[in-house]
This record gives sequence, structure tokens and C-alpha cells, in this order.
Amino acid sequence: MSVGQIAAIIAAVAFVILVLLLAVPLIKLGRTLDEATIAIRKAHEGSAPLLDDAQVTLTTVNTQLERVDGVTASAQAVAANTRALSSLFTATLGGPLVKAAALSYGLRKASQARKLKNAPPTKRNTKSKRSARA
Repeated sequence: MSVGQIAAIIAAVAFVILVLLLAVPLIKLGRTLDEATIAIRKAHEGSAPLLDDAQVTLTTVNTQLERVDGVTASAQAVAANTRALSSLFTATLGGPLVKAAALSYGLRKASQARKLKNAPPTKRNTKSKRSARA
């Protein structure tokens, strides 16, 4: 055997050892990829019922939102009717009520003025005013 043949045998053995050392991580990587594939498949199978339930939930929410929209429209109509009734009441009774209040105020002031005019004059005590000022 020559030196070249021994070097070739050593290189071949080193190559076999290298291949064996690299084979172990490659086998483990293959197993990991198989497990990942199985996990993805299970997740896909499990997501279908969730998506179906989500669709049912969205349909129910849309139905409820339509009902709320109807209630909101009714409340808006009630508010508009209340505004119209309030303005009608103000236009119909507001003016006369203000006039009646003004008339009663005027009569009360006139009555008080008349009472003061017809009342006998009272004596005023000048000393009490001076002491109150001091």
C-alpha cells in the first residue's frame, strides 16, 4: 500500500464519519418536520368548527344590530314628535301664559303701590337712623 492509498482510505473513513455525524441531525430534522406537518393538519381541522361558529356569531350580531337600528329609528321618531309637540305647546300656550304672568305682575305692583299710597304716613325716628349709621 502506498501513501496515497492510505491517505485515500483515511479520507474515505473521515467522509463516512462525517456523513454519519450529519445523518443524526438530518433524521431529527425530518422527524421535527413530520411533527410540524401533523400539528398544522390538526390545527387546520380544528379551525373549521371555530370559523363556522364565528360565522353564526356574526350572523346573530348582524341581526341584533338591525333590531337596534330599528329601535334607534323609533327613538328618533319619538324625539322628533316630542320636539314638534313642545314647539306646538309653546306656540299655542306659551304666548298667552307669558302675557298672563305679565298681567298678574302688573296688577300686583299696582295693588302694592295703591296700598302704599293710601296708607297713613308713619313717623320716622331720626335718632335710630343716626345710631344705625354710626
